[in-house]
Formats: sequence, structure tokens, C-alpha cells
Amino acid sequence: MATPQDSDSAPGSLSRRERQVMDILHRRGEATVAEIMAELPDPPTYSAVRSIVRILAEKGTILFREDGPRYVYYPAVDGDAVRENALNHLVETYFGGSPELAVTALLRRGDLGLDARDVSRLRDAIAKARRTEGGNDV
Repeated sequence: MATPQDSDSAPGSLSRRERQVMDILHRRGEATVAEIMAELPDPPTYSAVRSIVRILAEKGTILFREDGPRYVYYPAVDGDAVRENALNHLVETYFGGSPELAVTALLRRGDLGLDARDVSRLRDAIAKARRTEGGNDV
């Protein structure tokens, strides 16, 4: 059986619908099948959504708790860890493992709308990353 980390570290291991359900759960924190169904684009039947959450639970990607007669589902791994895994996969796959190329691609986008405060926070984050790497000056 896959561990939560195994499931989240392999981005291609989820179907489109499973990814949609995971997006909803990460955004909301937790949800019932009915709440998930209400947010799915072109939702399948209630039974189909129940099947999707059952499969996700079997994969170890989500957990659940009983709340009276209903089940409330939530992600097995927090959103920060999932975002970090997805970003690592993106950088490795599409940018040859180069964070510099990935950041440069983001900065080339014309619709970023960075103001002076955003740029200052980015500079602070870069300085902090440099310190974290053992003081290597890049």
C-alpha cells in the first residue's frame, strides 16, 4: 500500500478527477462527499464521487473522520508539503533541476504585477535561502 508521501510525490499517480478532489480538499481543509460534489466541475454522480474518495483513501492520499452519520475527508499531507513536492517535480522535469531557470521563467511573465514590496520580499527570501545553504554567496 502506498504511503501518503509516495502518493503525493508521484504527480502522475492521480487521475484528473482525483486531482480535482485533492484540489478541493487542500483548498477547503476538509469536506464531505456532498461538499466535494458541489465544487467539482461537471460533477459525476454522488456514487462516483464516493468511489473517488474511497480510492484516494486506499492510496493513503486522504484520511477521514466520522461526524455523526457522515464522513468528513481531509488531505493526509498538508498543502505546504504537496506544493513543495509539485514545485520540485516541475523544476526537475521542465527546468533541468535549475531553480534559476524556473524563477527566470516566472519573472518573464508580463502579468506578474510585482510592486516594490513584492520585490523586497523576494530579495529577503533569496537572502534567507543563501544563509540557509550554509552561507554560500551565489
